[in-house]
Amino acid sequence: MNKTRGRPRGRPATRTRIAEEARALFLARGYQGTTLRAVAAAADVDVALIGYHFGSKQGLFGEAMNIDCGRSTAVARALEGDPAHLAERLVDAVTALWEEPDEGGAAGFAALEPVAMRDEDVMRVFREFLEREVLGRIAAHLGGRYATERATAAVAVLGGLIFTRYLNPLGPVAALDAAAVRRILAPPLRAALYGGPAPAAAPVRPRPARLPRTA
Repeated sequence: MNKTRGRPRGRPATRTRIAEEARALFLARGYQGTTLRAVAAAADVDVALIGYHFGSKQGLFGEAMNIDCGRSTAVARALEGDPAHLAERLVDAVTALWEEPDEGGAAGFAALEPVAMRDEDVMRVFREFLEREVLGRIAAHLGGRYATERATAAVAVLGGLIFTRYLNPLGPVAALDAAAVRRILAPPLRAALYGGPAPAAAPVRPRPARLPRTA
């Protein structure tokens, strides 16, 4: 087997190939069952390259699982459009992220075994994902003096959904279909985002009628 040792030279696809092979192994074997040596063998590289590109197993996991999710435009797309339906779009983005396969057929985060998802290293990756990819984007989108506080409240709602539906499933929550999740959680999420009903378009104010001139 021809492996590349040391720093990569002229092989820009190496990092992507390692991450793709790691994703497949994480989904097949779980976080604990996937070793760096196994990933290196699957990607046909020296194990030292994993440390060079990703730093650690945790870094590799974050990169591998974000190839199709964290780097995608799912959150950005959810922030577009009518503010009145932002809450629904964010809920849909979370459920799709966990439950739906991507365009290449790779499974969502829910395909990982529950024990692996409760691993502290894994949870750290998802906390970073929520803070950087979700909270930060929402705050920037909302803008204003209390944007970070409102985004934090929104992520708390979405984080509760992730915990009770995927990480530590609560029966009634796990049994809901995607439409029911949207219907139930959109109102509290909307309140977190806007402190009440979603903003509506500014009404067009009629011009005051002119009084007839008197002679």
